[in-house]
Amino acid sequence: MSQNRIFSGVQPTGNLHLGNYLGAIRNWERLQNDYECIFCLVDLHAITVWQDPAELLRNTREVAAGLIAAGIDPKANVLFIQSQVAEHAELAWVFNCVARIGWMNRMTQFKEKAGKNRENASVGLYAYPTLMAADILLYKATHVPVGEDQKQHLELARDVATKFNNDTGREVFPLPEPLILGEATRVMSLRDGARKMSKSEPSDFSRINMTDDADTIAQKIRKAKTDPEPLPDSVDGLEGRPEAANLVGIYAALSDTTRAAVLAEHGGQTFASFKQALTDLSVSVLGPINARMAELMADPAEIDATLAKGAERARALAAPTMAEVKSALGFLNPTG
Repeated sequence: MSQNRIFSGVQPTGNLHLGNYLGAIRNWERLQNDYECIFCLVDLHAITVWQDPAELLRNTREVAAGLIAAGIDPKANVLFIQSQVAEHAELAWVFNCVARIGWMNRMTQFKEKAGKNRENASVGLYAYPTLMAADILLYKATHVPVGEDQKQHLELARDVATKFNNDTGREVFPLPEPLILGEATRVMSLRDGARKMSKSEPSDFSRINMTDDADTIAQKIRKAKTDPEPLPDSVDGLEGRPEAANLVGIYAALSDTTRAAVLAEHGGQTFASFKQALTDLSVSVLGPINARMAELMADPAEIDATLAKGAERARALAAPTMAEVKSALGFLNPTG
């Protein structure tokens, strides 16, 4: 087992946007130089809420294209679709029998996603964290890149691994460590600086999609909500100005610098001037990704073949783990 193996997953629910790119995908592209990386399109997680089948298929290919276009190398890393490796669901069931109901009831994300309609939420949505634990532990991942909203799920994966090892008396699973990648890039809506940029926002002008062309990016940034004051000279001046803070944060992330450095260069400018600079920067970073995505999406058979190869490699890693799990549980090995 690699001592530096990363597992990370993304739901193939379409509309990859700037928040996905800066918050996760760009970090994955950089991590592949230092870690053995396993990247998964988690379509089993996606169906915890209803998905239109044709749309899910299209979105799965589009997200795969987005990852490859952003620099994820499917030959150097394992890139695959979760549902093509049956061991994910198999291990999730085992973990459903290991995890305690009390643990699951403490998961805040279920409460947030189910809302007031909790009784009508799917069992899959409730059991989401045990499937996530299976995703990670199936490959004996040592590190998992996590944001604030996933830390609790990683803690549950560690609890499940510990209990399984203790119950069976075998050290089958390592305890994966969170990988904190410096200050998180939290990209907010272009229409409301208090809300995260999200694919579920009704207005397409709330986000910059990775499929947007240069003209669309320019239009969205031009129409992004701001306030009447010019840009401040220091980060302290962004206090109480969420839209200004968001645009400055996006510029800083895209240019790999700090908000302080951005304001040192652009402080005192009007938003009209700053938005033009932000547009030029955004197009220079996202333009090549957009073009490459379009090329890849024009050949879905090639995407499918790439993902099938990834699934084959993933199964080769997953099968020995499941054999260990079955042996530890006392399941009869059909091969003798």
